[in-house]
Amino acid sequence: MSRLPSLYISHGSPMTALHPGLVGQRLAALAAQLPRPRAIVMASAHWLTHQPTVGAHAQPPTIHDFGGFPQALFDLQYPAPGDPALAGEIAARLAAAGLPTALDRNRGLDHGAWVPLRFLYPQADIPVVPLAIQPLLGPAHQFALGRALAPLREQGVLVIGSGSITHNLHDWGHYQDGKEAPYVRPFIGWVEQRLQEDDTAALLDYRARAPHAAQAHPTDEHLQPLHVAMGAAGSDTLGAQRIDAGIDAGFLAMDIYRFDGHATR
Repeated sequence: MSRLPSLYISHGSPMTALHPGLVGQRLAALAAQLPRPRAIVMASAHWLTHQPTVGAHAQPPTIHDFGGFPQALFDLQYPAPGDPALAGEIAARLAAAGLPTALDRNRGLDHGAWVPLRFLYPQADIPVVPLAIQPLLGPAHQFALGRALAPLREQGVLVIGSGSITHNLHDWGHYQDGKEAPYVRPFIGWVEQRLQEDDTAALLDYRARAPHAAQAHPTDEHLQPLHVAMGAAGSDTLGAQRIDAGIDAGFLAMDIYRFDGHATR
């Protein structure tokens, strides 16, 4: 079975589901390049817990975890099956890595999961297992989650972290007519350089080291899925490839990263 990369996806606003723009094109092109996964593990910035938790629903419902949007968005469904057996295996792997993990048999797919998956795999016929992140435990913890799951890439499982490479909702509506928030490009440039240099230590300490970190991420949850994807690369050589998907609304950078590092068994 072909080894899959791990991915970090900037999922953008829920409205991306209706108006995918460049990120929809990039995700479709990326899926066409990859071997077909047998299952997907999705660590979304919109499922936050205190303890590692894995979704074990056999048919995860589509969660519309937002308000104030058009009815057409609430009408969308992503009826992918779950994989309770894989969820149990993931929980066991995390526990073996010193990360005691719970199973949630009711969890569905939030918009951080189903919105990008609509463009990666629109047929919704690949099992999806959601994975919570624990932002209060920090980037190194998310990296450890990903590292424990790295061997699954050898077994046809696609590990995805879904967040946003910049995410400051205080700037919603402040940048019009092609204007961009001044912190966006310095921040995404720093991330790209650190990833190309395999500087994991700096990325785990991004809050202290990255330019404009507090403006790019007033809270941590949308960048920490990147650390999951980095960990799932499975080696110190991350093999990071940036896929530029533009900047939405002048402040949401839509970068996608692919990591082809060698998985560990």
